Amino acid sequence: MQFEPTRAAGIQRLTDFAESAGRAYANNRNYDNGAPEVGPRQNVSQLSPWLHAGLFSETEVIDTVLSQHSLEAADKFIAEVFWRIYFKGYLEQCPTIWADYCKARDAALATLDTNAGLRIAYTEAIEGRTGIEAFDHWARELVSTGYLHNHARMWFASIWIFTLKLDWRLGADFFLRHLIDGDAASNTLSWRWVGGLHTKGKTYLARPDNIARYTANQPGGPLSADGLAEEAHALEEAQDYGRAPLQLPNEVDFGKEPYALLLHDEGASHVPLTLPHPPALVIGAARPQARSPGAIGDMAQDFATGAVAGGVKAASEAFGCPAVAWEDGDALAEILAKAGVDRIALPHIPTGWTRDALEAELPPASAELLPDLSRATWPFAKAGFFGVKKKMHGILDELGIAGSSHLIMAK
Repeated sequence: MQFEPTRAAGIQRLTDFAESAGRAYANNRNYDNGAPEVGPRQNVSQLSPWLHAGLFSETEVIDTVLSQHSLEAADKFIAEVFWRIYFKGYLEQCPTIWADYCKARDAALATLDTNAGLRIAYTEAIEGRTGIEAFDHWARELVSTGYLHNHARMWFASIWIFTLKLDWRLGADFFLRHLIDGDAASNTLSWRWVGGLHTKGKTYLARPDNIARYTANQPGGPLSADGLAEEAHALEEAQDYGRAPLQLPNEVDFGKEPYALLLHDEGASHVPLTLPHPPALVIGAARPQARSPGAIGDMAQDFATGAVAGGVKAASEAFGCPAVAWEDGDALAEILAKAGVDRIALPHIPTGWTRDALEAELPPASAELLPDLSRATWPFAKAGFFGVKKKMHGILDELGIAGSSHLIMAK
């Protein structure tokens, strides 16, 4: 499937998938049937690239699904959407997890230059030359398509950690460099969960029989995975990541003063936003290269840059105002001074590479727009997902997300 980086393409995929988001999804979601030559996979939504880029919101996704299914029938799919929100809220409260990941990733990448044996093992893994058929298949699929089925991501991470015994940070980096939907929170915390660091001591062990069962519908038949580790001893770390107080952004209050709207990799569309009034300028800031010190895959890079460029163009046309690209290395202050504005509104930048790349240059008069669904959910993202899951239905009821709104079919 080719992921087109526009809101219209994402909305079309959401509309096409919504009918299958009930019990059919719950029954079939775990099967990795392979990437079809034409069109999307039929048993999973593949909405994550557009969600990650902020081309539409989790609220729009859930509302669309609930227009066709009861809350009970769509519970499994809605829970998966809440997993994304949970991971982001958790990392907001434990931001040093991301900072420490980056430091350890850089150290691990540097070690590849001095340890020939490790470099060979790592290269064989990312090029799909380990001899483990299933793993090698997924490594090649990731690079060529920019996407992996969620179950495949778990199996891949487990084999990487427990069978190949490679540093999990190197694997997480490999994912971030190639996944179109690569997300700092979901990716980092999922790898930590597989390794037994997120939920202390609880690991995920990839098993050949499980892989064969859930890849049975692959075009060439089930994928084999011989020689996998039979035990998954939890990884250990010296650091204990306590929670920091959750700092939610304040509501925007610009009065009638002019401001610029800044769109970025994780907030590339104005449509899901509640703006105080039309902006005087639209700024685009795509930073996919900040995902990693390594080369970013074409699929991931092209989607991110295309989403931001398209979102800026659409916003400029919608508001009748000029647009400008804030390229890496340019001074944001000069762009604002030239336009005669000193205020910025922008979709919330979550903890991760986008914040690392942009935050230092944002002016004091900046307002981050946080979706109501995240604002209501993040306070419960304090430990495991169960704390969010038991509040999930109540949050939807509180916010009136019940399948009654209409999607805005903007480009």
